[in-house]
This record gives sequence, structure tokens and C-alpha cells, in this order.
Amino acid sequence: MTLAERIRSDIESRIRAGELRPGDRIPFEHELVADYGCARATVNKALSQLAREGLIERRKRAGSFVAHPHFESAALEIPDIGALLASRGEAYRFELTGRTIEASAGNAVDPPFAARGRMLALTGTHHAGDTPFAGEFRLIDLAAVAEAEAVDFDALAPGTWLLDHVPWTQGRHRISAIAADAELAHRLAIRVGSACLQLERWTWRMEAAITYARQCFPGDRYDLVAEFSPAA
Repeated sequence: MTLAERIRSDIESRIRAGELRPGDRIPFEHELVADYGCARATVNKALSQLAREGLIERRKRAGSFVAHPHFESAALEIPDIGALLASRGEAYRFELTGRTIEASAGNAVDPPFAARGRMLALTGTHHAGDTPFAGEFRLIDLAAVAEAEAVDFDALAPGTWLLDHVPWTQGRHRISAIAADAELAHRLAIRVGSACLQLERWTWRMEAAITYARQCFPGDRYDLVAEFSPAA
């Protein structure tokens, strides 16, 4: 392993482990030069590789910062709901309706959410203006994200907080068409049996589960758009 590769690996490990969080500034180039006893070009090579991998953002004269992760696959990107609605010029708020500490996920998640300890279970509704936009059920593994237990999710949607504070290394999505049961219909102000789009999301950091989220949208209020081109 070259020195540039070791510098890159050391910084990546600190990001993956959560020591450096999204938005945190990593050491300046001159600090890394002093720490590793190397040339500035070696440090620049390591940082350039991290930037190409999407782990850091380099800002002229400001330094380098841990990048904010986003959920994306070849067919689908799921943005933060609050940011999505704000981009459309709609007023947004999150209404927290349930918060408990659970010993296990029980039968709430299929496949099972393999948390290592206690879980924070949250239920709420995302609103666009006065209209319910999505219902959400979420589990957060407190063994991986202990600080979540002290966060006031009445004031901030859990997904928004997680994206801003918790790095992740692996994600999974599942998309389903469902009919609204009585509870979901009441939450979304729609008729029982109405068509809904259900998005499920699992995320991990290394081998540690971070969160599971199930979001349900009325079928006429949410679109999935994918762009693609013929294979070369």
C-alpha cells in the first residue's frame, strides 16, 4: 500500500466508523502533510480519490468536508421528503404520533431488522401544507446510533436527522403497491382500500444495522421517475 492509499484508507475508516460525520471538516492538507511526513502532492492524491468516491467534498479555500450521503440506485433515488417538498415550494412539517423503545422488531419488519440492541420505534406523518403526504414507521438501532434517543423528533423528521448526522455504507430499497388499511387511510385522509405506494428502506454501516423505514404515499400524490439509456 502506498502512502497516498494509506492516507485515503485512514480517512475513509474514520468516516465509515462515524468518527467523522457528514459536514465535518477533515484535516487541512498542511495538517495531513505534517501528520504523515509526506509531500502535499501525496495528500492531494489521497483526497482526490476520496472525492471521486463521493466520500468527501473539496471546497476551494475552505478545505475538505465529509459528504452528505444520498440514497440512490440505478433505477431510483429517494430524497429527503422535507427537501423534496421544499424544492416544490410547498410548506412541510413532520407530525410525530408515536415514540417507543422496543427490545426487538418482532413481526414489524420482513425480512427481520437485525438490530444489536434496543430500538427506537417512531411513527409519524409527513405533511405538504395541510395535506398528509406520507405515513412513516421507522426503527433506529440505538446500539449503532445512541444519540438518537435524545433527539426531539417532534421538531425534526427522523430521516432528515439521520441523513445529516449518521454515515452509512450500504442500503436496500423495496417498492410495493398496497391497499390502505383503516389505520393508514385515517393517517393519510384517504378511503380504505385506496391504492398506495410503499417504500421500504434498510441501511447499514459496515455490518451494523442503522435504520429501517417504511413510508406509504397515496398513489396519486407521489411519482417515481427513473432515467436510463441503452447499454453500450
